[in-house]
Amino acid sequence: MTRPQALFLAHRIPYPPDKGDKIRSWAWLKHLTTRFRVHLACFVDDPHDFAHTEFLANLCETAAFIPLNPRLAKLKSLGGFYSGDPLTFHYFNSRTLRDAVTRARAHPLALEFAFSSAMAAFIEQPIAGRKRVIDFCDADSEKWRQYAQTSRFPLKPVYACEGRLLAKAETRFANWADASFAVTAPEAALFNDRPDAIRPVDVLPNGVDTEYFDPRAAATHTDKKNDVAFVGAMDYHANVEGVLHFIRAVWPLVRQAHPNATFAIVGANPIAQIKALDGRDGVTVTGRVDDVRPWLASATTVIAPLRVARGVQNKVLEALAMGRPVVASPEAMTGVDAPADAALVAAEPDAMAQSLLALMDEPARRDAMGAAARRFVIGKFTWQAAFDRLDRTLDALGVYSSSPSQSATASSPASITR
Repeated sequence: MTRPQALFLAHRIPYPPDKGDKIRSWAWLKHLTTRFRVHLACFVDDPHDFAHTEFLANLCETAAFIPLNPRLAKLKSLGGFYSGDPLTFHYFNSRTLRDAVTRARAHPLALEFAFSSAMAAFIEQPIAGRKRVIDFCDADSEKWRQYAQTSRFPLKPVYACEGRLLAKAETRFANWADASFAVTAPEAALFNDRPDAIRPVDVLPNGVDTEYFDPRAAATHTDKKNDVAFVGAMDYHANVEGVLHFIRAVWPLVRQAHPNATFAIVGANPIAQIKALDGRDGVTVTGRVDDVRPWLASATTVIAPLRVARGVQNKVLEALAMGRPVVASPEAMTGVDAPADAALVAAEPDAMAQSLLALMDEPARRDAMGAAARRFVIGKFTWQAAFDRLDRTLDALGVYSSSPSQSATASSPASITR
């Protein structure tokens, strides 16, 4: 029996799974290709990722990869000030992607799957016989609201306005979607508690590849071990803000007690403020690394000091899966809910510093916490459970057995658009 066809839209190329949203989008794409002939259309905002387009093209029925220059996209987003639309939609507005979506929608699709609210806009116009599903992941509008709370003029009112406009758009999308998802129950509640919400947003949790993120499978050597490590893309506002706050408010307290303490900031595309920290006060800034596991495995403790965070932080789950003790802010631990024997939560700089120092000084406690952390992740965060939940939803919608009657052009071999 011929597999049904599906469209998969993503605001960032879903491979390699080296940052939070790509980990989740890759999991869905990989799973959907086992059940559908998938037409993929996505943006590529990092030139390094074009190295993976052939792999994805071979996996999918067709594939369109649209270059996106973040600096130019930010300038383009200013059009939202004139149109009254969310800046996010102008950031991702692309005639090239729209053309790719139009070509893909000419096929007899059973399912159209939009990964993120920004991509939902490309399938807002319905086609009879199609089921439309959105994975919001997080309430992006809430992220902008939080940015407004921690910013000053002139960005403060801009962020606040973006939060309000995006919240309205998210509600509109959820109300027409045949199914939509958020990564945690609190995140889903943000959508469902809005006055205009009609169709509920369900929970579709994240998982962790515990075979890959396994301390026994990872090389544990680096040029030098570090007392503390942070792993995350270092051009992402929430990561940058969290690390800079940690450096200002927490790290001096740690170095006061342990003058030789070391801190590794591990992640691609560090901005100038982050690069300037390299070599100062025991700090190493690595930039892009091929494999984060050695840095996690060789760290005494992993820190997650985010003050703005949505959904589940994959960086926290991966560190726990690697059997590392984690010290996290309450915001970074939202949706993870690790027990006290597996991770420490600290809201204030003094408490965070004391938690780090305690773990640095107590190796037996570190070992016990690391073992508990891995057991916790294995027991609660598996991708198979998430796949099963997604399959139940798609089965209920009838898309696995759907045979759309709409005429369409014949499927073509996988093609790459750059």
